[in-house]
Order: sequence, then structure tokens, then C-alpha cells
Amino acid sequence: MSSNQSSNATQNATTTSTTTSNVTTLPTAPKPQTSKEVIAANVQLLIEQLEAGHSEGLTAYLTAMGRFHNYSFGNILEIARQRPDATRVAGLYAWNQLGRKVTKGQKGIRILAPMIGTRKKKDTEANKDITKQNQPVLVGFRAVYVFDVSQTEGAELPAFTERTRGEVGEFRERLIDFTIAQGIELEFKDSIAPAMGMSYGGKIAILPGQEPAEEFSTLVHELAHEMLHKAERRTATTKTVRETEAEAIAFVVSQTIGLDAGRASADYIQLYHGNAALLTESLEVIQRTAALILSAIETEQVAAEQTEAPATEGTATDAALAEVA
Repeated sequence: MSSNQSSNATQNATTTSTTTSNVTTLPTAPKPQTSKEVIAANVQLLIEQLEAGHSEGLTAYLTAMGRFHNYSFGNILEIARQRPDATRVAGLYAWNQLGRKVTKGQKGIRILAPMIGTRKKKDTEANKDITKQNQPVLVGFRAVYVFDVSQTEGAELPAFTERTRGEVGEFRERLIDFTIAQGIELEFKDSIAPAMGMSYGGKIAILPGQEPAEEFSTLVHELAHEMLHKAERRTATTKTVRETEAEAIAFVVSQTIGLDAGRASADYIQLYHGNAALLTESLEVIQRTAALILSAIETEQVAAEQTEAPATEGTATDAALAEVA
């Protein structure tokens, strides 16, 4: 890396001013400094776009949920807003460890990382329990910058072969195993036609004879209902919201493993009816549920590759941010 390139990249990794990539879907957001402010700002921008009749930003968010499901909800929104075509992100230090360098002139994707300090106990308290002498505590957030693989050059990276075939492969059996492990009975019945799938509360019926990709998406949809909509959330939401959430989860999971999920956000404007709180809640529910399913069905190798190194040398990982954001 040249001195100019290093200076440019380092500046992106350490400054606290907002930067965006050349590829943008939503307008530039303000510079929020807490996870709640990040989420609120992005959801407001999304609502403005949906009210203008455009759903591309929501599609980008849902796509990012699958690609970066080990990241916190707020940082997923930040990545999708600033660079909706991102497929794999990491900080300068992580890319260097992988034998790649950030190319000259590239601007980083701003996310938030937690700042962890120590809470010192009084001597009398510390003497009682030595393990509590210096407890870690969240003291705030700081801006750090990550870069998409398309912004780097260098050594080749392992390909996500299972995610790009466009075939269900072993994911079908893993999804079935996960469904059964949740205590949900699964059967294939012709009598549910013309429905593709049915959820009964503790039981799922799937119409046999579907194409593998269609069957997979149907099962994820019905599984989402079982996981989300058979208890309190069923009475707290409308049928439109429940169906939209289940379809969104099916979109995220299907697209992440390499299936053609179509334009899943065409009707998502129905999800919120101008209610920012409902949209935020639904997006968080979609993200958590899709991440849980993906974590259960992906291979150990893919799971390991999804866990990124720290955004910059010496900063906390986004996995830690996910726990506190």
C-alpha cells in the first residue's frame, strides 16, 4: 500500500465524520452517535422513501440482513444505506490480515462500535469478591469504518459456493431438522391445496410436488409463523403485518443461500401504514428470526467466514456491538 493510499484509508478508519460510498439508495443521514439514533434515522429515511413509492431501500435492507446477519440491527441498516451492493465487509486490519488492501480513493462505510471501560469497585467491595474488582461497562459508541470486498484488492478469498448455486442442496434437510428440533410436526399433504403451506400452531403442512426452491421458501414462511405468530404477537398485529413479516423472513433466508427470491418488497409499504415504531419493530423481528434460522442451517465453514475480525485494530468486534446495541 502506498503512503498516500495508507493515509487515505487510515483517515477513513479513524475520523468521526460521516462518509458514504459512491453507491447510495437513500439520502445522506445525520450523524447519530447511539444505536437507537442510528436505527431511528435510518427508519425515518426508509419511511420517506416508501411514501414516495419506492421500495428499493427496503429491499437493500432485507438483503443486507442475510449477508450480515451476525451484525447488530443498527449496523445492518447503516451498511445497507451507505452501500446497498455490499457483500462482505471488514475493517482495514481485517482485510490486511486476509492479504488484501483497500484501494486508493475508497471511502469507508460508517458503523458504530462500543467503547468498553472499567467500573472500579470500592476497596471494601473488591476485597469481598476479587472477580468484581474491575468490571467492564459500556461507556458509549464510536464511529469506525469498514470496507466492502469490492473496495479492496489482493489475495483471492474463499467463495461462498453453497450460497451461489441457486440450488437448495443440503439446506432443505437442515431446515427440516431445525423445524423438528423446535418441537414442530412437519407433514406433506395434498389436501391443503391450493395453499402451498399451512401453519397450525405446533404443526406445519406443506403441499407436495413444489419445486425445491419454492418448497424451501414455503417452509421458511410457515416456520416464521410458528416462531412469531402463535402467541402474543398474533393478537398484537394484523394479518397483513404477520404475512409480510413471514414473507420477508423467507426472502432473507432464501436469498442468503443463493436462491432467486424475486422482488420481495413490492408490497411492503403495507407493513407500517406510516407508523415508524411498527416498522422498526417488524424489521427487528425479521432480522432476529432470519438470523436464527440462518445460523441453524449454514455450515460451520460459512458461519466462521461470516464472523468478521475487528473493524479496526484495537476496536471491539461488531459481535460485541450486537450484544449491547
